[in-house]
Amino acid sequence: WLPNIIFKTKLILKLLFKTNCCAILHSTTILLLLYFQNSLLISSDGSYGFVSERSPCACHTCVADRGNSNWFSERYDPNVPLLLNSTNSVLNANVSRWWKLFPLFPDKEHYSDTGSDRCRTCAVVGNSGNLLGSKYGSLIDVHDFIMRINKGPTEGYEKDVGSKTTHRIVYPESAIDLDNSTHLVLLPVKILDIQWLISAFTTKNITQTYTEVPSTIKANKDKVMILHPEFIRYVYDNWAEGHGSYPSTGFLTLIFALHICDEVNIFGFGATSDGIWHHYFEKILTSYDIGIHAGRFENETINRLQQENKILIYKGWP
Repeated sequence: WLPNIIFKTKLILKLLFKTNCCAILHSTTILLLLYFQNSLLISSDGSYGFVSERSPCACHTCVADRGNSNWFSERYDPNVPLLLNSTNSVLNANVSRWWKLFPLFPDKEHYSDTGSDRCRTCAVVGNSGNLLGSKYGSLIDVHDFIMRINKGPTEGYEKDVGSKTTHRIVYPESAIDLDNSTHLVLLPVKILDIQWLISAFTTKNITQTYTEVPSTIKANKDKVMILHPEFIRYVYDNWAEGHGSYPSTGFLTLIFALHICDEVNIFGFGATSDGIWHHYFEKILTSYDIGIHAGRFENETINRLQQENKILIYKGWP
């Protein structure tokens, strides 16, 4: 198609020169420049095309670039609110019915610094037993953001899982003490979860949900974040496609990373090389195919994300 456009453009220019239509030529040139101002004509193996010079980040491949995957762009919504704050706390009727609103924690605008000069690398570290013996520790620790899920420990496993943590995504029943530099990211799946969070930093009177929970936790209150109910619903609708009761913590963390990171690498997801599902810090076998989460569907979606060159999965084995 491009040679035809070039040929026709040349004919138009010749006619304009012959008729001395300087004003028309000037206008035509401006329109052409405006049309292609953000594009570049490239040639490779004899083929030509216009590609955008603008990029959402400075990485070689940007996860937020929706132009290279129709499957991804149908699901990825760059405008969905990720974290609750005072300016986005009013939910629309559909989200409010799906998830009841709650008192807010102190808010702050986060992760709005996207741009062509930024390349934020993120490691999403799951809890799979395939991390054991992987020696991924140093590789994980070089990422800008290192997101860990629930109670997955680092002490004693540093060679395989790394030692740094920037974000810990938890719910009350999986909460653990954090150092002063780590963000506590609460996944609220019920109103009591928010009440527990406030209580943990104030009255310390909530000790029970459906099971015993800590009355307080060690964490930096200035780094507390709360995943937005609309974001959780978005993950359920767009990415889990309604499978299961609600998405797993690991799956939500991965989609969260797709929205705030430019490169996403995941570790500790999936089974071990012999097909066994268990956590690296315990021997209890788990199953991704039963329970309230759609583990099989989530696993297929994660693999599809790699096929679409949106993430890179480190399996812990060849």
